[in-house]
Amino acid sequence: MIRKRIAAVVCAAAGVIASVTVVHGSSSPAQAATSVPVFDHIVLVMFENHAYSQINGSSSAPTFNSLASQGAKFTQAYGVTHPSEPNYLAIFTGKTQGITDDSCPHTFSGNNLGNQLIGAGKSFKGYSESMPSDGYTGCSSGTYRRKHNGWVNFSNVPAASNLRYSVFPSSTNYASLPTVSFVSPNMCNDMHDCSVGTGDTWLKNNLTAYASWAKTHNSLLIITFDEDNGSSSNHIFTAFVGAHTQVGTFSNQINHYNVLSTIESAYGLTHLNSAAEITNVWN
Repeated sequence: MIRKRIAAVVCAAAGVIASVTVVHGSSSPAQAATSVPVFDHIVLVMFENHAYSQINGSSSAPTFNSLASQGAKFTQAYGVTHPSEPNYLAIFTGKTQGITDDSCPHTFSGNNLGNQLIGAGKSFKGYSESMPSDGYTGCSSGTYRRKHNGWVNFSNVPAASNLRYSVFPSSTNYASLPTVSFVSPNMCNDMHDCSVGTGDTWLKNNLTAYASWAKTHNSLLIITFDEDNGSSSNHIFTAFVGAHTQVGTFSNQINHYNVLSTIESAYGLTHLNSAAEITNVWN
C-alpha cells in the first residue's frame, strides 16, 4: 500500500513538472512567468527593411547585438507582409486594414492600441523623427514619411498623441513617458535609405540609455523591424530588453501580431488579433 501511494505521488509530481517544462532557447523553464508583467512604460522602436541575417552578429550592428544580448532575442521573428505600411498597421491594430502598398493618406476609425490604452485610462504617444510639427497629417516632409506612422491614420487617436521625436523625454525624465510609446526614426536612421551602421549609431545615441533605465524602472524596450529585405520568409530581428526579461535566445515563432497581443496583455486589454501573447521570456 505504501509503495502504491509513493508511486502515485511521484506520478502526480511528474505530471506537474511536465505541465510547466517548456524549453525555449537558453531560458530556464522553472523561472518562466505564465503571464506578461505590468510595465510602467513600454517603448517600441521600428526599423526598416533588413533581414535577421543582416543584423544578427553583424559587425555593422554592435548596438543591436549588445542590447539583444542583455535581454530576450527572438531567432524566429517575422514581418506580416510586404511592403512597409501594412506592417505598421498590423502591429498597431492587429490587422493590415486592407492596405497592400505604401499609399497615403488613409483614415480609419476602427479600434487600435492607442485608442485601447486611452480608453483604459492609460496613455499612448507615437514619436516620429523629422516630422515637421506635432499633429502633422501630411504624407511626407524631408525624411519623414506618414506610411511609417500608423497612429496618425486613426480618427480616434488624438492629435496630441502624434508627436515629433524631438520631444521624446530625455534620459533625466524617462518617468514622464506615456504608458506605451512607438518610435519611428526617419528614412535614413531607420535604415530604409541609409546603412545598417547609421541605424545602429542612432539606436546607440537615442535608446541605449532608456534600455538601461528600463531594467531598474519596471519598463521595457522592444526593438523590431517592419519587414526584411523583401524575401518571402520576411525574417526580422526582434529583441525585448528591460525589467522582468530573461536573458537568452528564444526560438518560438512570433510576428507583429504576437508583439501587439503581448503589449495588450500587459495592461489587461482585449486582443485585437487572435495571436497569442509572448509569455516564455519573463522572469
